[in-house]
Amino acid sequence: MPIDAYLYFNGNCREAVEFYAQAFGVERPQILTYGEAHSAEPDYTLPEEAKDRVMHANLKVSGSNLMFSDVFPGSPYTVGTHISLALVSPNREEITSAFERLKEGGSVQMELQATFWSPCYGNLKDKYGIEWQLSYDDGRNGM
Repeated sequence: MPIDAYLYFNGNCREAVEFYAQAFGVERPQILTYGEAHSAEPDYTLPEEAKDRVMHANLKVSGSNLMFSDVFPGSPYTVGTHISLALVSPNREEITSAFERLKEGGSVQMELQATFWSPCYGNLKDKYGIEWQLSYDDGRNGM
């Protein structure tokens, strides 16, 4: 499975995604905002400044998958270090095995668990400080 790059922005993700789509001559992607993602969760209060920020966008560039997101308001953001690597696989065992190995000596931000986009997703920072997102793709979400 290929490893995908996940790029983070501080409120200007939509602008960046549209720029990269034009620069690489690919279709403008579907963009999911935090407001759209949390609209189905009536008990969750989303800060107003988060509603229009991009939660997820995806571009296919020369066979590679580039994913994009704005950081959640108030989350740390440092120019030059706003990237993580994503392993998205239709093999759940590959995801769970890699997650267990990568977390050794590292720190888990989110244990593997069901989310609205994946039945098995987690993220961590490995012992070298590299951020990883691991997601089982069961073919349902198209993200």
